[in-house]
Amino acid sequence: MQIFHSRQKTELNTHERIIQAAQKLFARHGYDGTSTKELAEKAGIAEGTLFRHFTNKKAILVEVATRGWVELLTDLLTELSEMASYEAISQVMYKRMLRLGENYDMMRVCFMEVQFHQDLRERIQSEVIVKMTDVAEAFFLTAMDRGVYRRMNPRVIAQVFLGMFVVAGFSHETITQPGASPQEMKEMAEGLADIFLNGVLAKK
Repeated sequence: MQIFHSRQKTELNTHERIIQAAQKLFARHGYDGTSTKELAEKAGIAEGTLFRHFTNKKAILVEVATRGWVELLTDLLTELSEMASYEAISQVMYKRMLRLGENYDMMRVCFMEVQFHQDLRERIQSEVIVKMTDVAEAFFLTAMDRGVYRRMNPRVIAQVFLGMFVVAGFSHETITQPGASPQEMKEMAEGLADIFLNGVLAKK
Protein backbone atom coordinates (compact mmCIF):
# COMPACT_ATOMS: atom_id res chain seq x y z
CA MET A 1 0.00 0.00 0.00
CA GLN A 2 2.80 2.41 0.89
CA ILE A 3 4.55 1.71 -2.42
CA PHE A 4 1.29 2.42 -4.28
CA HIS A 5 0.81 5.78 -2.55
CA SER A 6 4.47 6.67 -3.12
CA ARG A 7 4.05 5.95 -6.83
CA GLN A 8 0.90 8.09 -6.96
CA LYS A 9 2.75 10.96 -5.30
CA THR A 10 5.66 10.64 -7.72
CA GLU A 11 3.28 10.68 -10.69
CA LEU A 12 1.54 13.76 -9.31
CA ASN A 13 4.82 15.54 -8.76
CA THR A 14 5.93 14.72 -12.31
CA HIS A 15 2.65 16.03 -13.70
CA GLU A 16 3.05 19.28 -11.77
CA ARG A 17 6.68 19.66 -12.85
CA ILE A 18 5.59 19.41 -16.47
CA ILE A 19 2.89 22.06 -15.95
CA GLN A 20 5.30 24.42 -14.19
CA ALA A 21 7.97 23.92 -16.86
CA ALA A 22 5.45 24.51 -19.64
CA GLN A 23 4.17 27.68 -17.99
CA LYS A 24 7.67 29.15 -17.85
CA LEU A 25 8.75 28.06 -21.34
CA PHE A 26 5.49 29.02 -23.07
CA ALA A 27 5.65 32.44 -21.38
CA ARG A 28 9.22 33.04 -22.54
CA HIS A 29 9.34 31.38 -25.96
CA GLY A 30 5.69 30.84 -26.88
CA TYR A 31 3.94 27.56 -27.56
CA ASP A 32 5.35 27.18 -31.07
CA GLY A 33 8.83 28.15 -29.92
CA THR A 34 8.98 25.40 -27.29
CA SER A 35 9.75 21.78 -28.17
CA THR A 36 8.68 18.74 -26.18
CA LYS A 37 12.37 17.97 -25.71
CA GLU A 38 12.87 21.34 -24.04
CA LEU A 39 9.78 20.78 -21.91
CA ALA A 40 11.07 17.43 -20.72
CA GLU A 41 14.53 18.85 -19.94
CA LYS A 42 13.02 21.74 -17.99
CA ALA A 43 10.82 19.32 -16.01
CA GLY A 44 13.79 17.04 -15.36
CA ILE A 45 12.27 13.97 -17.03
CA ALA A 46 12.75 11.87 -20.15
CA GLU A 47 10.79 12.98 -23.22
CA GLY A 48 8.94 9.66 -23.24
CA THR A 49 7.71 10.31 -19.71
CA LEU A 50 6.12 13.52 -20.95
CA PHE A 51 3.77 11.53 -23.19
CA ARG A 52 2.72 9.23 -20.35
CA HIS A 53 1.08 12.26 -18.77
CA PHE A 54 -0.11 14.13 -21.87
CA THR A 55 -1.13 12.88 -25.30
CA ASN A 56 0.66 15.75 -27.05
CA LYS A 57 2.08 19.24 -26.53
CA LYS A 58 -1.30 20.85 -27.22
CA ALA A 59 -2.82 18.98 -24.27
CA ILE A 60 -0.18 20.57 -22.02
CA LEU A 61 -1.06 24.04 -23.30
CA VAL A 62 -4.76 23.40 -22.71
CA GLU A 63 -4.18 22.43 -19.09
CA VAL A 64 -1.76 25.29 -18.40
CA ALA A 65 -4.04 27.94 -19.88
CA THR A 66 -7.31 26.55 -18.51
CA ARG A 67 -5.85 26.19 -15.03
CA GLY A 68 -4.40 29.69 -15.28
CA TRP A 69 -7.73 31.26 -16.22
CA VAL A 70 -9.51 29.39 -13.42
CA GLU A 71 -6.93 30.60 -10.91
CA LEU A 72 -6.98 34.14 -12.25
CA LEU A 73 -10.75 34.55 -12.07
CA THR A 74 -11.23 32.54 -8.89
CA ASP A 75 -8.74 34.81 -7.09
CA LEU A 76 -10.56 37.86 -8.43
CA LEU A 77 -14.00 36.67 -7.34
CA THR A 78 -12.70 35.52 -3.96
CA GLU A 79 -11.31 38.99 -3.35
CA LEU A 80 -14.61 40.44 -4.52
CA SER A 81 -16.58 38.35 -2.03
CA GLU A 82 -14.29 39.43 0.82
CA MET A 83 -14.62 43.16 0.18
CA ALA A 84 -15.52 45.25 3.20
CA SER A 85 -18.32 46.88 1.19
CA TYR A 86 -19.68 46.98 -2.35
CA GLU A 87 -17.90 50.30 -2.85
CA ALA A 88 -14.45 48.89 -2.01
CA ILE A 89 -13.56 47.90 -5.59
CA SER A 90 -10.22 49.70 -5.35
CA GLN A 91 -9.07 47.19 -2.69
CA VAL A 92 -9.48 44.38 -5.22
CA MET A 93 -7.61 46.24 -7.95
CA TYR A 94 -4.76 47.21 -5.64
CA LYS A 95 -4.25 43.61 -4.46
CA ARG A 96 -4.13 42.44 -8.06
CA MET A 97 -1.52 45.03 -8.98
CA LEU A 98 0.67 44.00 -6.06
CA ARG A 99 0.52 40.37 -7.25
CA LEU A 100 1.49 41.07 -10.88
CA GLY A 101 5.00 39.66 -10.45
CA GLU A 102 3.76 36.40 -8.93
CA ASN A 103 1.39 35.68 -11.81
CA TYR A 104 3.36 37.04 -14.75
CA ASP A 105 4.21 33.72 -16.47
CA MET A 106 0.73 32.31 -15.99
CA MET A 107 -1.04 35.43 -17.29
CA ARG A 108 1.28 35.77 -20.26
CA VAL A 109 0.40 32.25 -21.39
CA CYS A 110 -3.31 32.78 -20.66
CA PHE A 111 -3.55 35.96 -22.70
CA MET A 112 -1.04 35.38 -25.48
CA GLU A 113 -1.65 31.78 -26.48
CA VAL A 114 -5.44 31.95 -26.34
CA GLN A 115 -5.30 34.42 -29.23
CA PHE A 116 -3.74 31.83 -31.53
CA HIS A 117 -5.72 28.69 -30.64
CA GLN A 118 -9.43 28.87 -31.37
CA ASP A 119 -10.21 25.52 -29.72
CA LEU A 120 -8.48 26.64 -26.54
CA ARG A 121 -10.28 29.99 -26.63
CA GLU A 122 -13.66 28.29 -27.01
CA ARG A 123 -12.95 25.88 -24.17
CA ILE A 124 -11.93 28.63 -21.77
CA GLN A 125 -14.95 30.68 -22.78
CA SER A 126 -17.40 27.83 -22.16
CA GLU A 127 -15.76 26.20 -19.14
CA VAL A 128 -14.32 29.18 -17.26
CA ILE A 129 -15.40 32.65 -18.30
CA VAL A 130 -19.13 31.92 -18.59
CA LYS A 131 -19.20 30.32 -15.13
CA MET A 132 -17.21 33.13 -13.57
CA THR A 133 -19.46 35.72 -15.21
CA ASP A 134 -22.44 33.95 -13.62
CA VAL A 135 -20.84 34.37 -10.19
CA ALA A 136 -20.00 38.03 -10.77
CA GLU A 137 -23.50 38.67 -12.11
CA ALA A 138 -25.03 37.29 -8.93
CA PHE A 139 -22.74 39.49 -6.86
CA PHE A 140 -23.77 42.67 -8.67
CA LEU A 141 -27.44 41.71 -8.66
CA THR A 142 -27.27 41.42 -4.88
CA ALA A 143 -25.72 44.88 -4.71
CA MET A 144 -28.60 46.25 -6.79
CA ASP A 145 -31.19 44.54 -4.60
CA ARG A 146 -29.59 46.23 -1.58
CA GLY A 147 -29.73 49.61 -3.28
CA VAL A 148 -25.95 50.05 -3.49
CA TYR A 149 -25.79 50.00 -7.32
CA ARG A 150 -28.39 51.49 -9.66
CA ARG A 151 -30.55 49.14 -11.68
CA MET A 152 -28.81 47.98 -14.84
CA ASN A 153 -28.31 44.70 -16.64
CA PRO A 154 -26.19 42.77 -14.09
CA ARG A 155 -24.76 40.54 -16.82
CA VAL A 156 -23.34 43.55 -18.64
CA ILE A 157 -21.85 44.92 -15.41
CA ALA A 158 -20.25 41.53 -14.67
CA GLN A 159 -18.73 41.35 -18.16
CA VAL A 160 -17.38 44.90 -17.93
CA PHE A 161 -15.96 44.22 -14.48
CA LEU A 162 -14.21 41.00 -15.47
CA GLY A 163 -12.86 42.51 -18.66
CA MET A 164 -11.64 45.66 -16.97
CA PHE A 165 -10.02 44.04 -13.97
CA VAL A 166 -8.56 40.97 -15.61
CA VAL A 167 -6.90 42.93 -18.42
CA ALA A 168 -5.78 45.60 -15.95
CA GLY A 169 -4.01 42.92 -13.96
CA PHE A 170 -2.25 41.43 -16.98
CA SER A 171 0.66 43.78 -17.47
CA HIS A 172 2.59 46.48 -15.69
CA GLU A 173 2.58 48.46 -18.95
CA THR A 174 -1.19 48.14 -19.37
CA ILE A 175 -1.96 50.20 -16.28
CA THR A 176 1.18 51.52 -14.60
CA GLN A 177 4.76 52.26 -15.59
CA PRO A 178 7.41 49.61 -14.81
CA GLY A 179 8.75 50.12 -11.31
CA ALA A 180 5.65 51.97 -10.12
CA SER A 181 5.59 52.50 -6.36
CA PRO A 182 2.86 51.02 -4.14
CA GLN A 183 1.45 54.54 -3.76
CA GLU A 184 1.25 55.01 -7.54
CA MET A 185 -0.48 51.64 -7.90
CA LYS A 186 -2.89 52.56 -5.11
CA GLU A 187 -3.78 55.81 -6.86
CA MET A 188 -4.33 53.98 -10.15
CA ALA A 189 -6.50 51.37 -8.40
CA GLU A 190 -8.61 54.11 -6.84
CA GLY A 191 -8.95 55.81 -10.22
CA LEU A 192 -10.13 52.62 -11.91
CA ALA A 193 -12.59 51.95 -9.10
CA ASP A 194 -13.93 55.49 -9.39
CA ILE A 195 -14.49 55.07 -13.13
CA PHE A 196 -16.18 51.71 -12.62
CA LEU A 197 -18.44 52.95 -9.83
CA ASN A 198 -19.19 56.49 -11.00
CA GLY A 199 -18.47 56.64 -14.73
CA VAL A 200 -16.74 59.55 -16.43
CA LEU A 201 -19.58 62.01 -17.13
CA ALA A 202 -19.71 65.13 -14.99
CA LYS A 203 -22.70 65.26 -12.71
CA LYS A 204 -25.07 68.06 -13.73
